[in-house]
Amino acid sequence: MAHPDSQRLEAYFDNEISAPDAADIDLHVEQCAECRTQLQDLVRLRAALRQDLGHYQVPQAMRTRLARALDQESGTDSRRPSRVPFWAGAFGGACATAMVAVIAFVIFFPPPGNALVDQLVDAHLRSLMPDHLIDVESTDKHTVKPWFAGHADVSPAVGDFEQQGYRLMGGRADYVDRQRAAVIVYQHGAHLINVFSWADDRRGLPRSLTRNGYQLVFWRSGDLDYCAISDTAPDELQRLIGLLQALGELRGINPGVNRNPPG
Repeated sequence: MAHPDSQRLEAYFDNEISAPDAADIDLHVEQCAECRTQLQDLVRLRAALRQDLGHYQVPQAMRTRLARALDQESGTDSRRPSRVPFWAGAFGGACATAMVAVIAFVIFFPPPGNALVDQLVDAHLRSLMPDHLIDVESTDKHTVKPWFAGHADVSPAVGDFEQQGYRLMGGRADYVDRQRAAVIVYQHGAHLINVFSWADDRRGLPRSLTRNGYQLVFWRSGDLDYCAISDTAPDELQRLIGLLQALGELRGINPGVNRNPPG
């Protein structure tokens, strides 16, 4: 296929095109260094923006004034959708919808505080910066899994699911909850997936949540907690998790703690 234009490539990056079109671009990207570079630039840009933009608690008085202004504006013109601010007309169609959604979310639904989730998201964002993604680069699971024994406090199951669309890229060690977590890195189309694992006996972790545009899914296997995080589509992330869980069951793997990790 011909090079997709910038707008189409960005839509592909944001999962905003149909599955058949995305599959065509997947094949093209595998053979096109120029498009791969553009996608990598988008990954770095998104990571930099999300890492640098903080979250701010809007004072209650301002929230009340804005809510009142939105109500008043929605009543001035019956043709306008409910609770759309007066300046939305300056932005056409999808842009106006996106702006309203973002402002409403930030003002009325500030992100919940969770130290562990914050650590995982921060670690994921750091990994997207140059030279932070992989410590051991290999598509061979027999290379990646033994590496963890000397560099992380846990030893997770490692699988390569390239035939299913999830290419093993390697692994790294990252600090989560004051321990050296093992992180397996997969590539799915234009998206990177970090699969964290660490030893923990806590309960009450959410099954899944979204933070800063990233989907996080948690599960437990043996004595390890896992979290997969990516900006890929939720069903695509769940598919990888199913493959990892099935791998453990099929091979009788009981991933666990490295009892004598190096100091």
